Amino acid sequence: MAQGCLKCLKYTMCAVNFLCFVCGITVLGLGIYMMMHFRMSLTPSLANLNIANLLVISGIIITCVSFLGFLGALKENRCILLTFFILLFILMLVELAAACYLLINEAEIGKWLKRDLVSSLEKTKAEAKRENSTSAFSDWDLVQKTLDCCGVYNVTDWGDQVPPSCCLTTPCDLLNPRYRQQGCLVKLKAWFEENFLSTGIVVIVVCIIEVLGMCFAMTLFCHISRSGLGYKL
Repeated sequence: MAQGCLKCLKYTMCAVNFLCFVCGITVLGLGIYMMMHFRMSLTPSLANLNIANLLVISGIIITCVSFLGFLGALKENRCILLTFFILLFILMLVELAAACYLLINEAEIGKWLKRDLVSSLEKTKAEAKRENSTSAFSDWDLVQKTLDCCGVYNVTDWGDQVPPSCCLTTPCDLLNPRYRQQGCLVKLKAWFEENFLSTGIVVIVVCIIEVLGMCFAMTLFCHISRSGLGYKL
């Protein structure tokens, strides 16, 4: 009976880690695609830590860790299972630390976001003036259309260089333009507040999955140690 349960545990670990491996490859591919086709620079101080780079990093981590879990369970290798356990534990600690940091420093993050948006807008205006082209507005166009906003506070932030994405109508009426009323800072804060609960639930679910993965790995590790199977440490 015990052997049957452990076999079931082993193949469950293999199946779950294989699914995670496929998800990791998908996230990695999406991140590479976004790096090649999209360039988001609304936050100059974190220019190298944009969504595409985060997806690539997440994809690499998920792929490597799930591969270790799959291989360790399949081969019943104690060394790989212990490495898988330690990596999951470290990842969980990092996630919890990041969540606590965001909760404690919410006000400072809001100030940083406002400062970076203002800096990005001024940089975009300077590029558009220098190049005499609307292509410099591409990042802001995407955000303003998606969030239905204009500028950091309102349309006056753009001065005499208002991008077409601020207009409520397409094409924009040059004689009597109607602009979006709210600024993107307010919209972004509202979006974060609306998705705060969902983000918390996702973090909790991920931590539960990681704890289950650690329990499965340690159970299999202890069984292999008692039975004298697998590779010695």
